[in-house]
Amino acid sequence: MAAYYLSKDKQVELSKIAQSIATPGKGILAADEPAGIIESRFAPMNIENNEENRRYYRQLLFRTKESRQHISGIILCHETFYHKTDDDDTSFPRLLTAAGIIPGITVDRGLIVLGGTDNETITQGLDGLEERCREYKKNGAQFAKWRAALKIDKNCPSQLAINENASKLARYASICQQCGLVPIVEPEVSLDGDHDLEECQRVTENVLATVYKALNDHHVYLEGTLLKPNIVTPGKDCPKTYSVEQIAEATVIAFRRTVPTAVPGIMFLSGGHNEENSTAYLNAINRVNLYKPWTLSFSYGRALQTSVLRAWKGDKNNSEQARNEFIRLARQNGLASLGRYELSN
Repeated sequence: MAAYYLSKDKQVELSKIAQSIATPGKGILAADEPAGIIESRFAPMNIENNEENRRYYRQLLFRTKESRQHISGIILCHETFYHKTDDDDTSFPRLLTAAGIIPGITVDRGLIVLGGTDNETITQGLDGLEERCREYKKNGAQFAKWRAALKIDKNCPSQLAINENASKLARYASICQQCGLVPIVEPEVSLDGDHDLEECQRVTENVLATVYKALNDHHVYLEGTLLKPNIVTPGKDCPKTYSVEQIAEATVIAFRRTVPTAVPGIMFLSGGHNEENSTAYLNAINRVNLYKPWTLSFSYGRALQTSVLRAWKGDKNNSEQARNEFIRLARQNGLASLGRYELSN
């Protein structure tokens, strides 16, 4: 695949960053919830959603040293990217880099309705993206994230929505690479709905095949990218039950059929699954007895934070308990990314 617009040095740089993030046994903490989204995480724990609480909470996570053996990268939102530590005024990207964790940044600007569809969405944010990426790179970011969201319903996802989201993801990825950022490509097929496992697999395969065709059309250097997809599961309202092993096998088969071997890592999103299921699915995926040429790991938000927030409760006196929960979750998912997690762990 042609990536002729990138110098050899830039290809080497991007490939090294992607491979470092996809280090076996390590994954990504998605700590990129903007103020409006983190409200839904704080509110159930009665934590006031103000900027200082958001800053202190992220600082608590980022300074948890024991998590570093299982966390290779952390995704920040714009606000958090420019926050600093309260004692020595160190910017969060510098704090992470000094700890051996690679800082990343979410660069999309959210979802809007895609006209001509049944309330499907398209992601906005391409305007001014190159300037933003260059600024983030200058201030310490090494990778970026852009999320597309697709739903399974009677008339969804339409091929129009799949094609348009794939095109936007590819354009974003190309711009990121020109600016020296590794793009995480996130085409999420939603857990919402009553579809069965087989339907989710079929749709996921179609989405991924379309996305990689678009990435190829846009001359994206695959060795310098990462994929952040959904795990192939039935919809949350599906009346039929499936074993963890069935879910894992369907997931691996879908990715074997669609994701090129040049991609260094597939970093799954938790996508509404709880902490226990997210870990169990990742563990089973890595135990599937089929050839898997990529690192298969995690890029979890809620599945790495729900218990942490429950322990913290917005009270600095609970910081140690919160850190212990984060260490536990990071460790168990690190083991799951190697297929080595046991409940006794």
